[in-house]
Order: sequence, then C-alpha cells, then structure tokens
Amino acid sequence: MKQILLITDGCSNVGLSPIVAAAHAKAEGIAVNVVGVLDYGDAGESGSMEIEEIARAGGGISRMVHTRQLAQTVQMMTRKTVVQTIQLAVQRELKHVLGSGAIEDLPPEKRSEVVRVMDELGESTDLQVALLIDASASMKPKLIAVEEAIRDLMLSLQARQGKSEIAVFHFPGGRHGEECKMDLGWTDNLTGAQSIFPKLQMSGTTPTGPALMQVIDFYRQGDYGRRSREETDGMMSDYVV
Repeated sequence: MKQILLITDGCSNVGLSPIVAAAHAKAEGIAVNVVGVLDYGDAGESGSMEIEEIARAGGGISRMVHTRQLAQTVQMMTRKTVVQTIQLAVQRELKHVLGSGAIEDLPPEKRSEVVRVMDELGESTDLQVALLIDASASMKPKLIAVEEAIRDLMLSLQARQGKSEIAVFHFPGGRHGEECKMDLGWTDNLTGAQSIFPKLQMSGTTPTGPALMQVIDFYRQGDYGRRSREETDGMMSDYVV
C-alpha cells in the first residue's frame, strides 16, 4: 500500500498544478494525503481550497492543523488512509459478489467476520509512506513540529505488524533550481529519518506539483513487492461469499 503525505502551509506557485499531479498519483495507486500547517490561525482561503483539492484528486484526506496538533494528525491520517483503502477494496469485492458494496447488507455473522479481517489487514498490510515536506521560507518556524511529527510517525509505523517503510523528500530542492530533493530513501530505521533535519535549508518558492511528480517517479523506479489492485480486491473473497 502506497501513500504520499504532503506537509505544507501555503499555495503552490511554480510549475504543474499539484491537483493534476495528485490525480496522476491516484492513477498509479498512490494515495495523497495533505496536512496544512497553520501558524496563527489562517493559511488563506485559496491555500485551504488547494489543500482540499489535492487530497480529493489524490484519493486521500486533508486536514488543517496548528503545529501543536501536527504529530497526532500525521499518525491519524496515515492509519485512516490505510483503513479507507481496505474498505474500498472490500466494497468492490462485495459489489462483485453480492451486487452491493454495503457491509451493513451482510448477515450479522458475516459482517463481524469482515470487520475483523479488515482490522487485521490494516495492521498487517505492507505500507510505504513517502513524506513530502514543504521547505519554503514560511515553513522555517514550523520545522520543529514537523520533526516531532515524523519521529512519532516512525514509532507508530514500527508498532505495526506489517512491513512499514518511510522515505523523505523536501521542496524546493536547493539553490540550484531543483524542484524537489530526496533526503532519505526507503527505510524502517527511525534514526535515519531524524538525521535529515539539520541539513534542511528553508527558503525559496513552492513547486508543489513538480515535487509530487518527482515522488511519483520515485515510486515508479522499482517494484517494491506491492500486490496489484486486482490481488488486493481479492483478499476478501473468502469472507464475503
């Protein structure tokens, strides 16, 4: 299961629309979640709308939060998207088998069995989360909160039964016109994620769309052992017939 978790505080202003980029991610089977980080209560109406539209186009969820809520929100969104993805797979399978995607339409004993298996899949399914951090100048005061959120997310992922990996990117990439830079490749090592923060230079524009496309390309570069969508849909077939 693949996710991009975008942490940002403002509107994109360079390159491809991030909404279009998020739609590309969804087409590749990658959910895009977006956390909008507020400072003094207002990221601007246009920024809020863009955050919601990116998540909608990417098949994910969005939240606007204050820095003190960031760590809790990142964990919640990651787990909620896993559950949401599994629920959609179950609904597709139910519709295929029964002609209805509603779990409530199952007999009570079947319903409880399906819910139990969904809970198990949420904990045991392999998960990759690519964190994409807005490192524009306005995010500098929020860096400590972002670091805490990533540390807590790593602890949460390590507590899962399934294999969980994280990769970290930031944008803009640097002083040489890079739109996005990879700070950390796939790892389940907590200390690896912590090591990136002293290196971040918070400055520049906000090329959110191009940065999303670069992370999508990173996913495309290799086969990370993910099941196809058809295999995922078939997970529940023994439980709903």
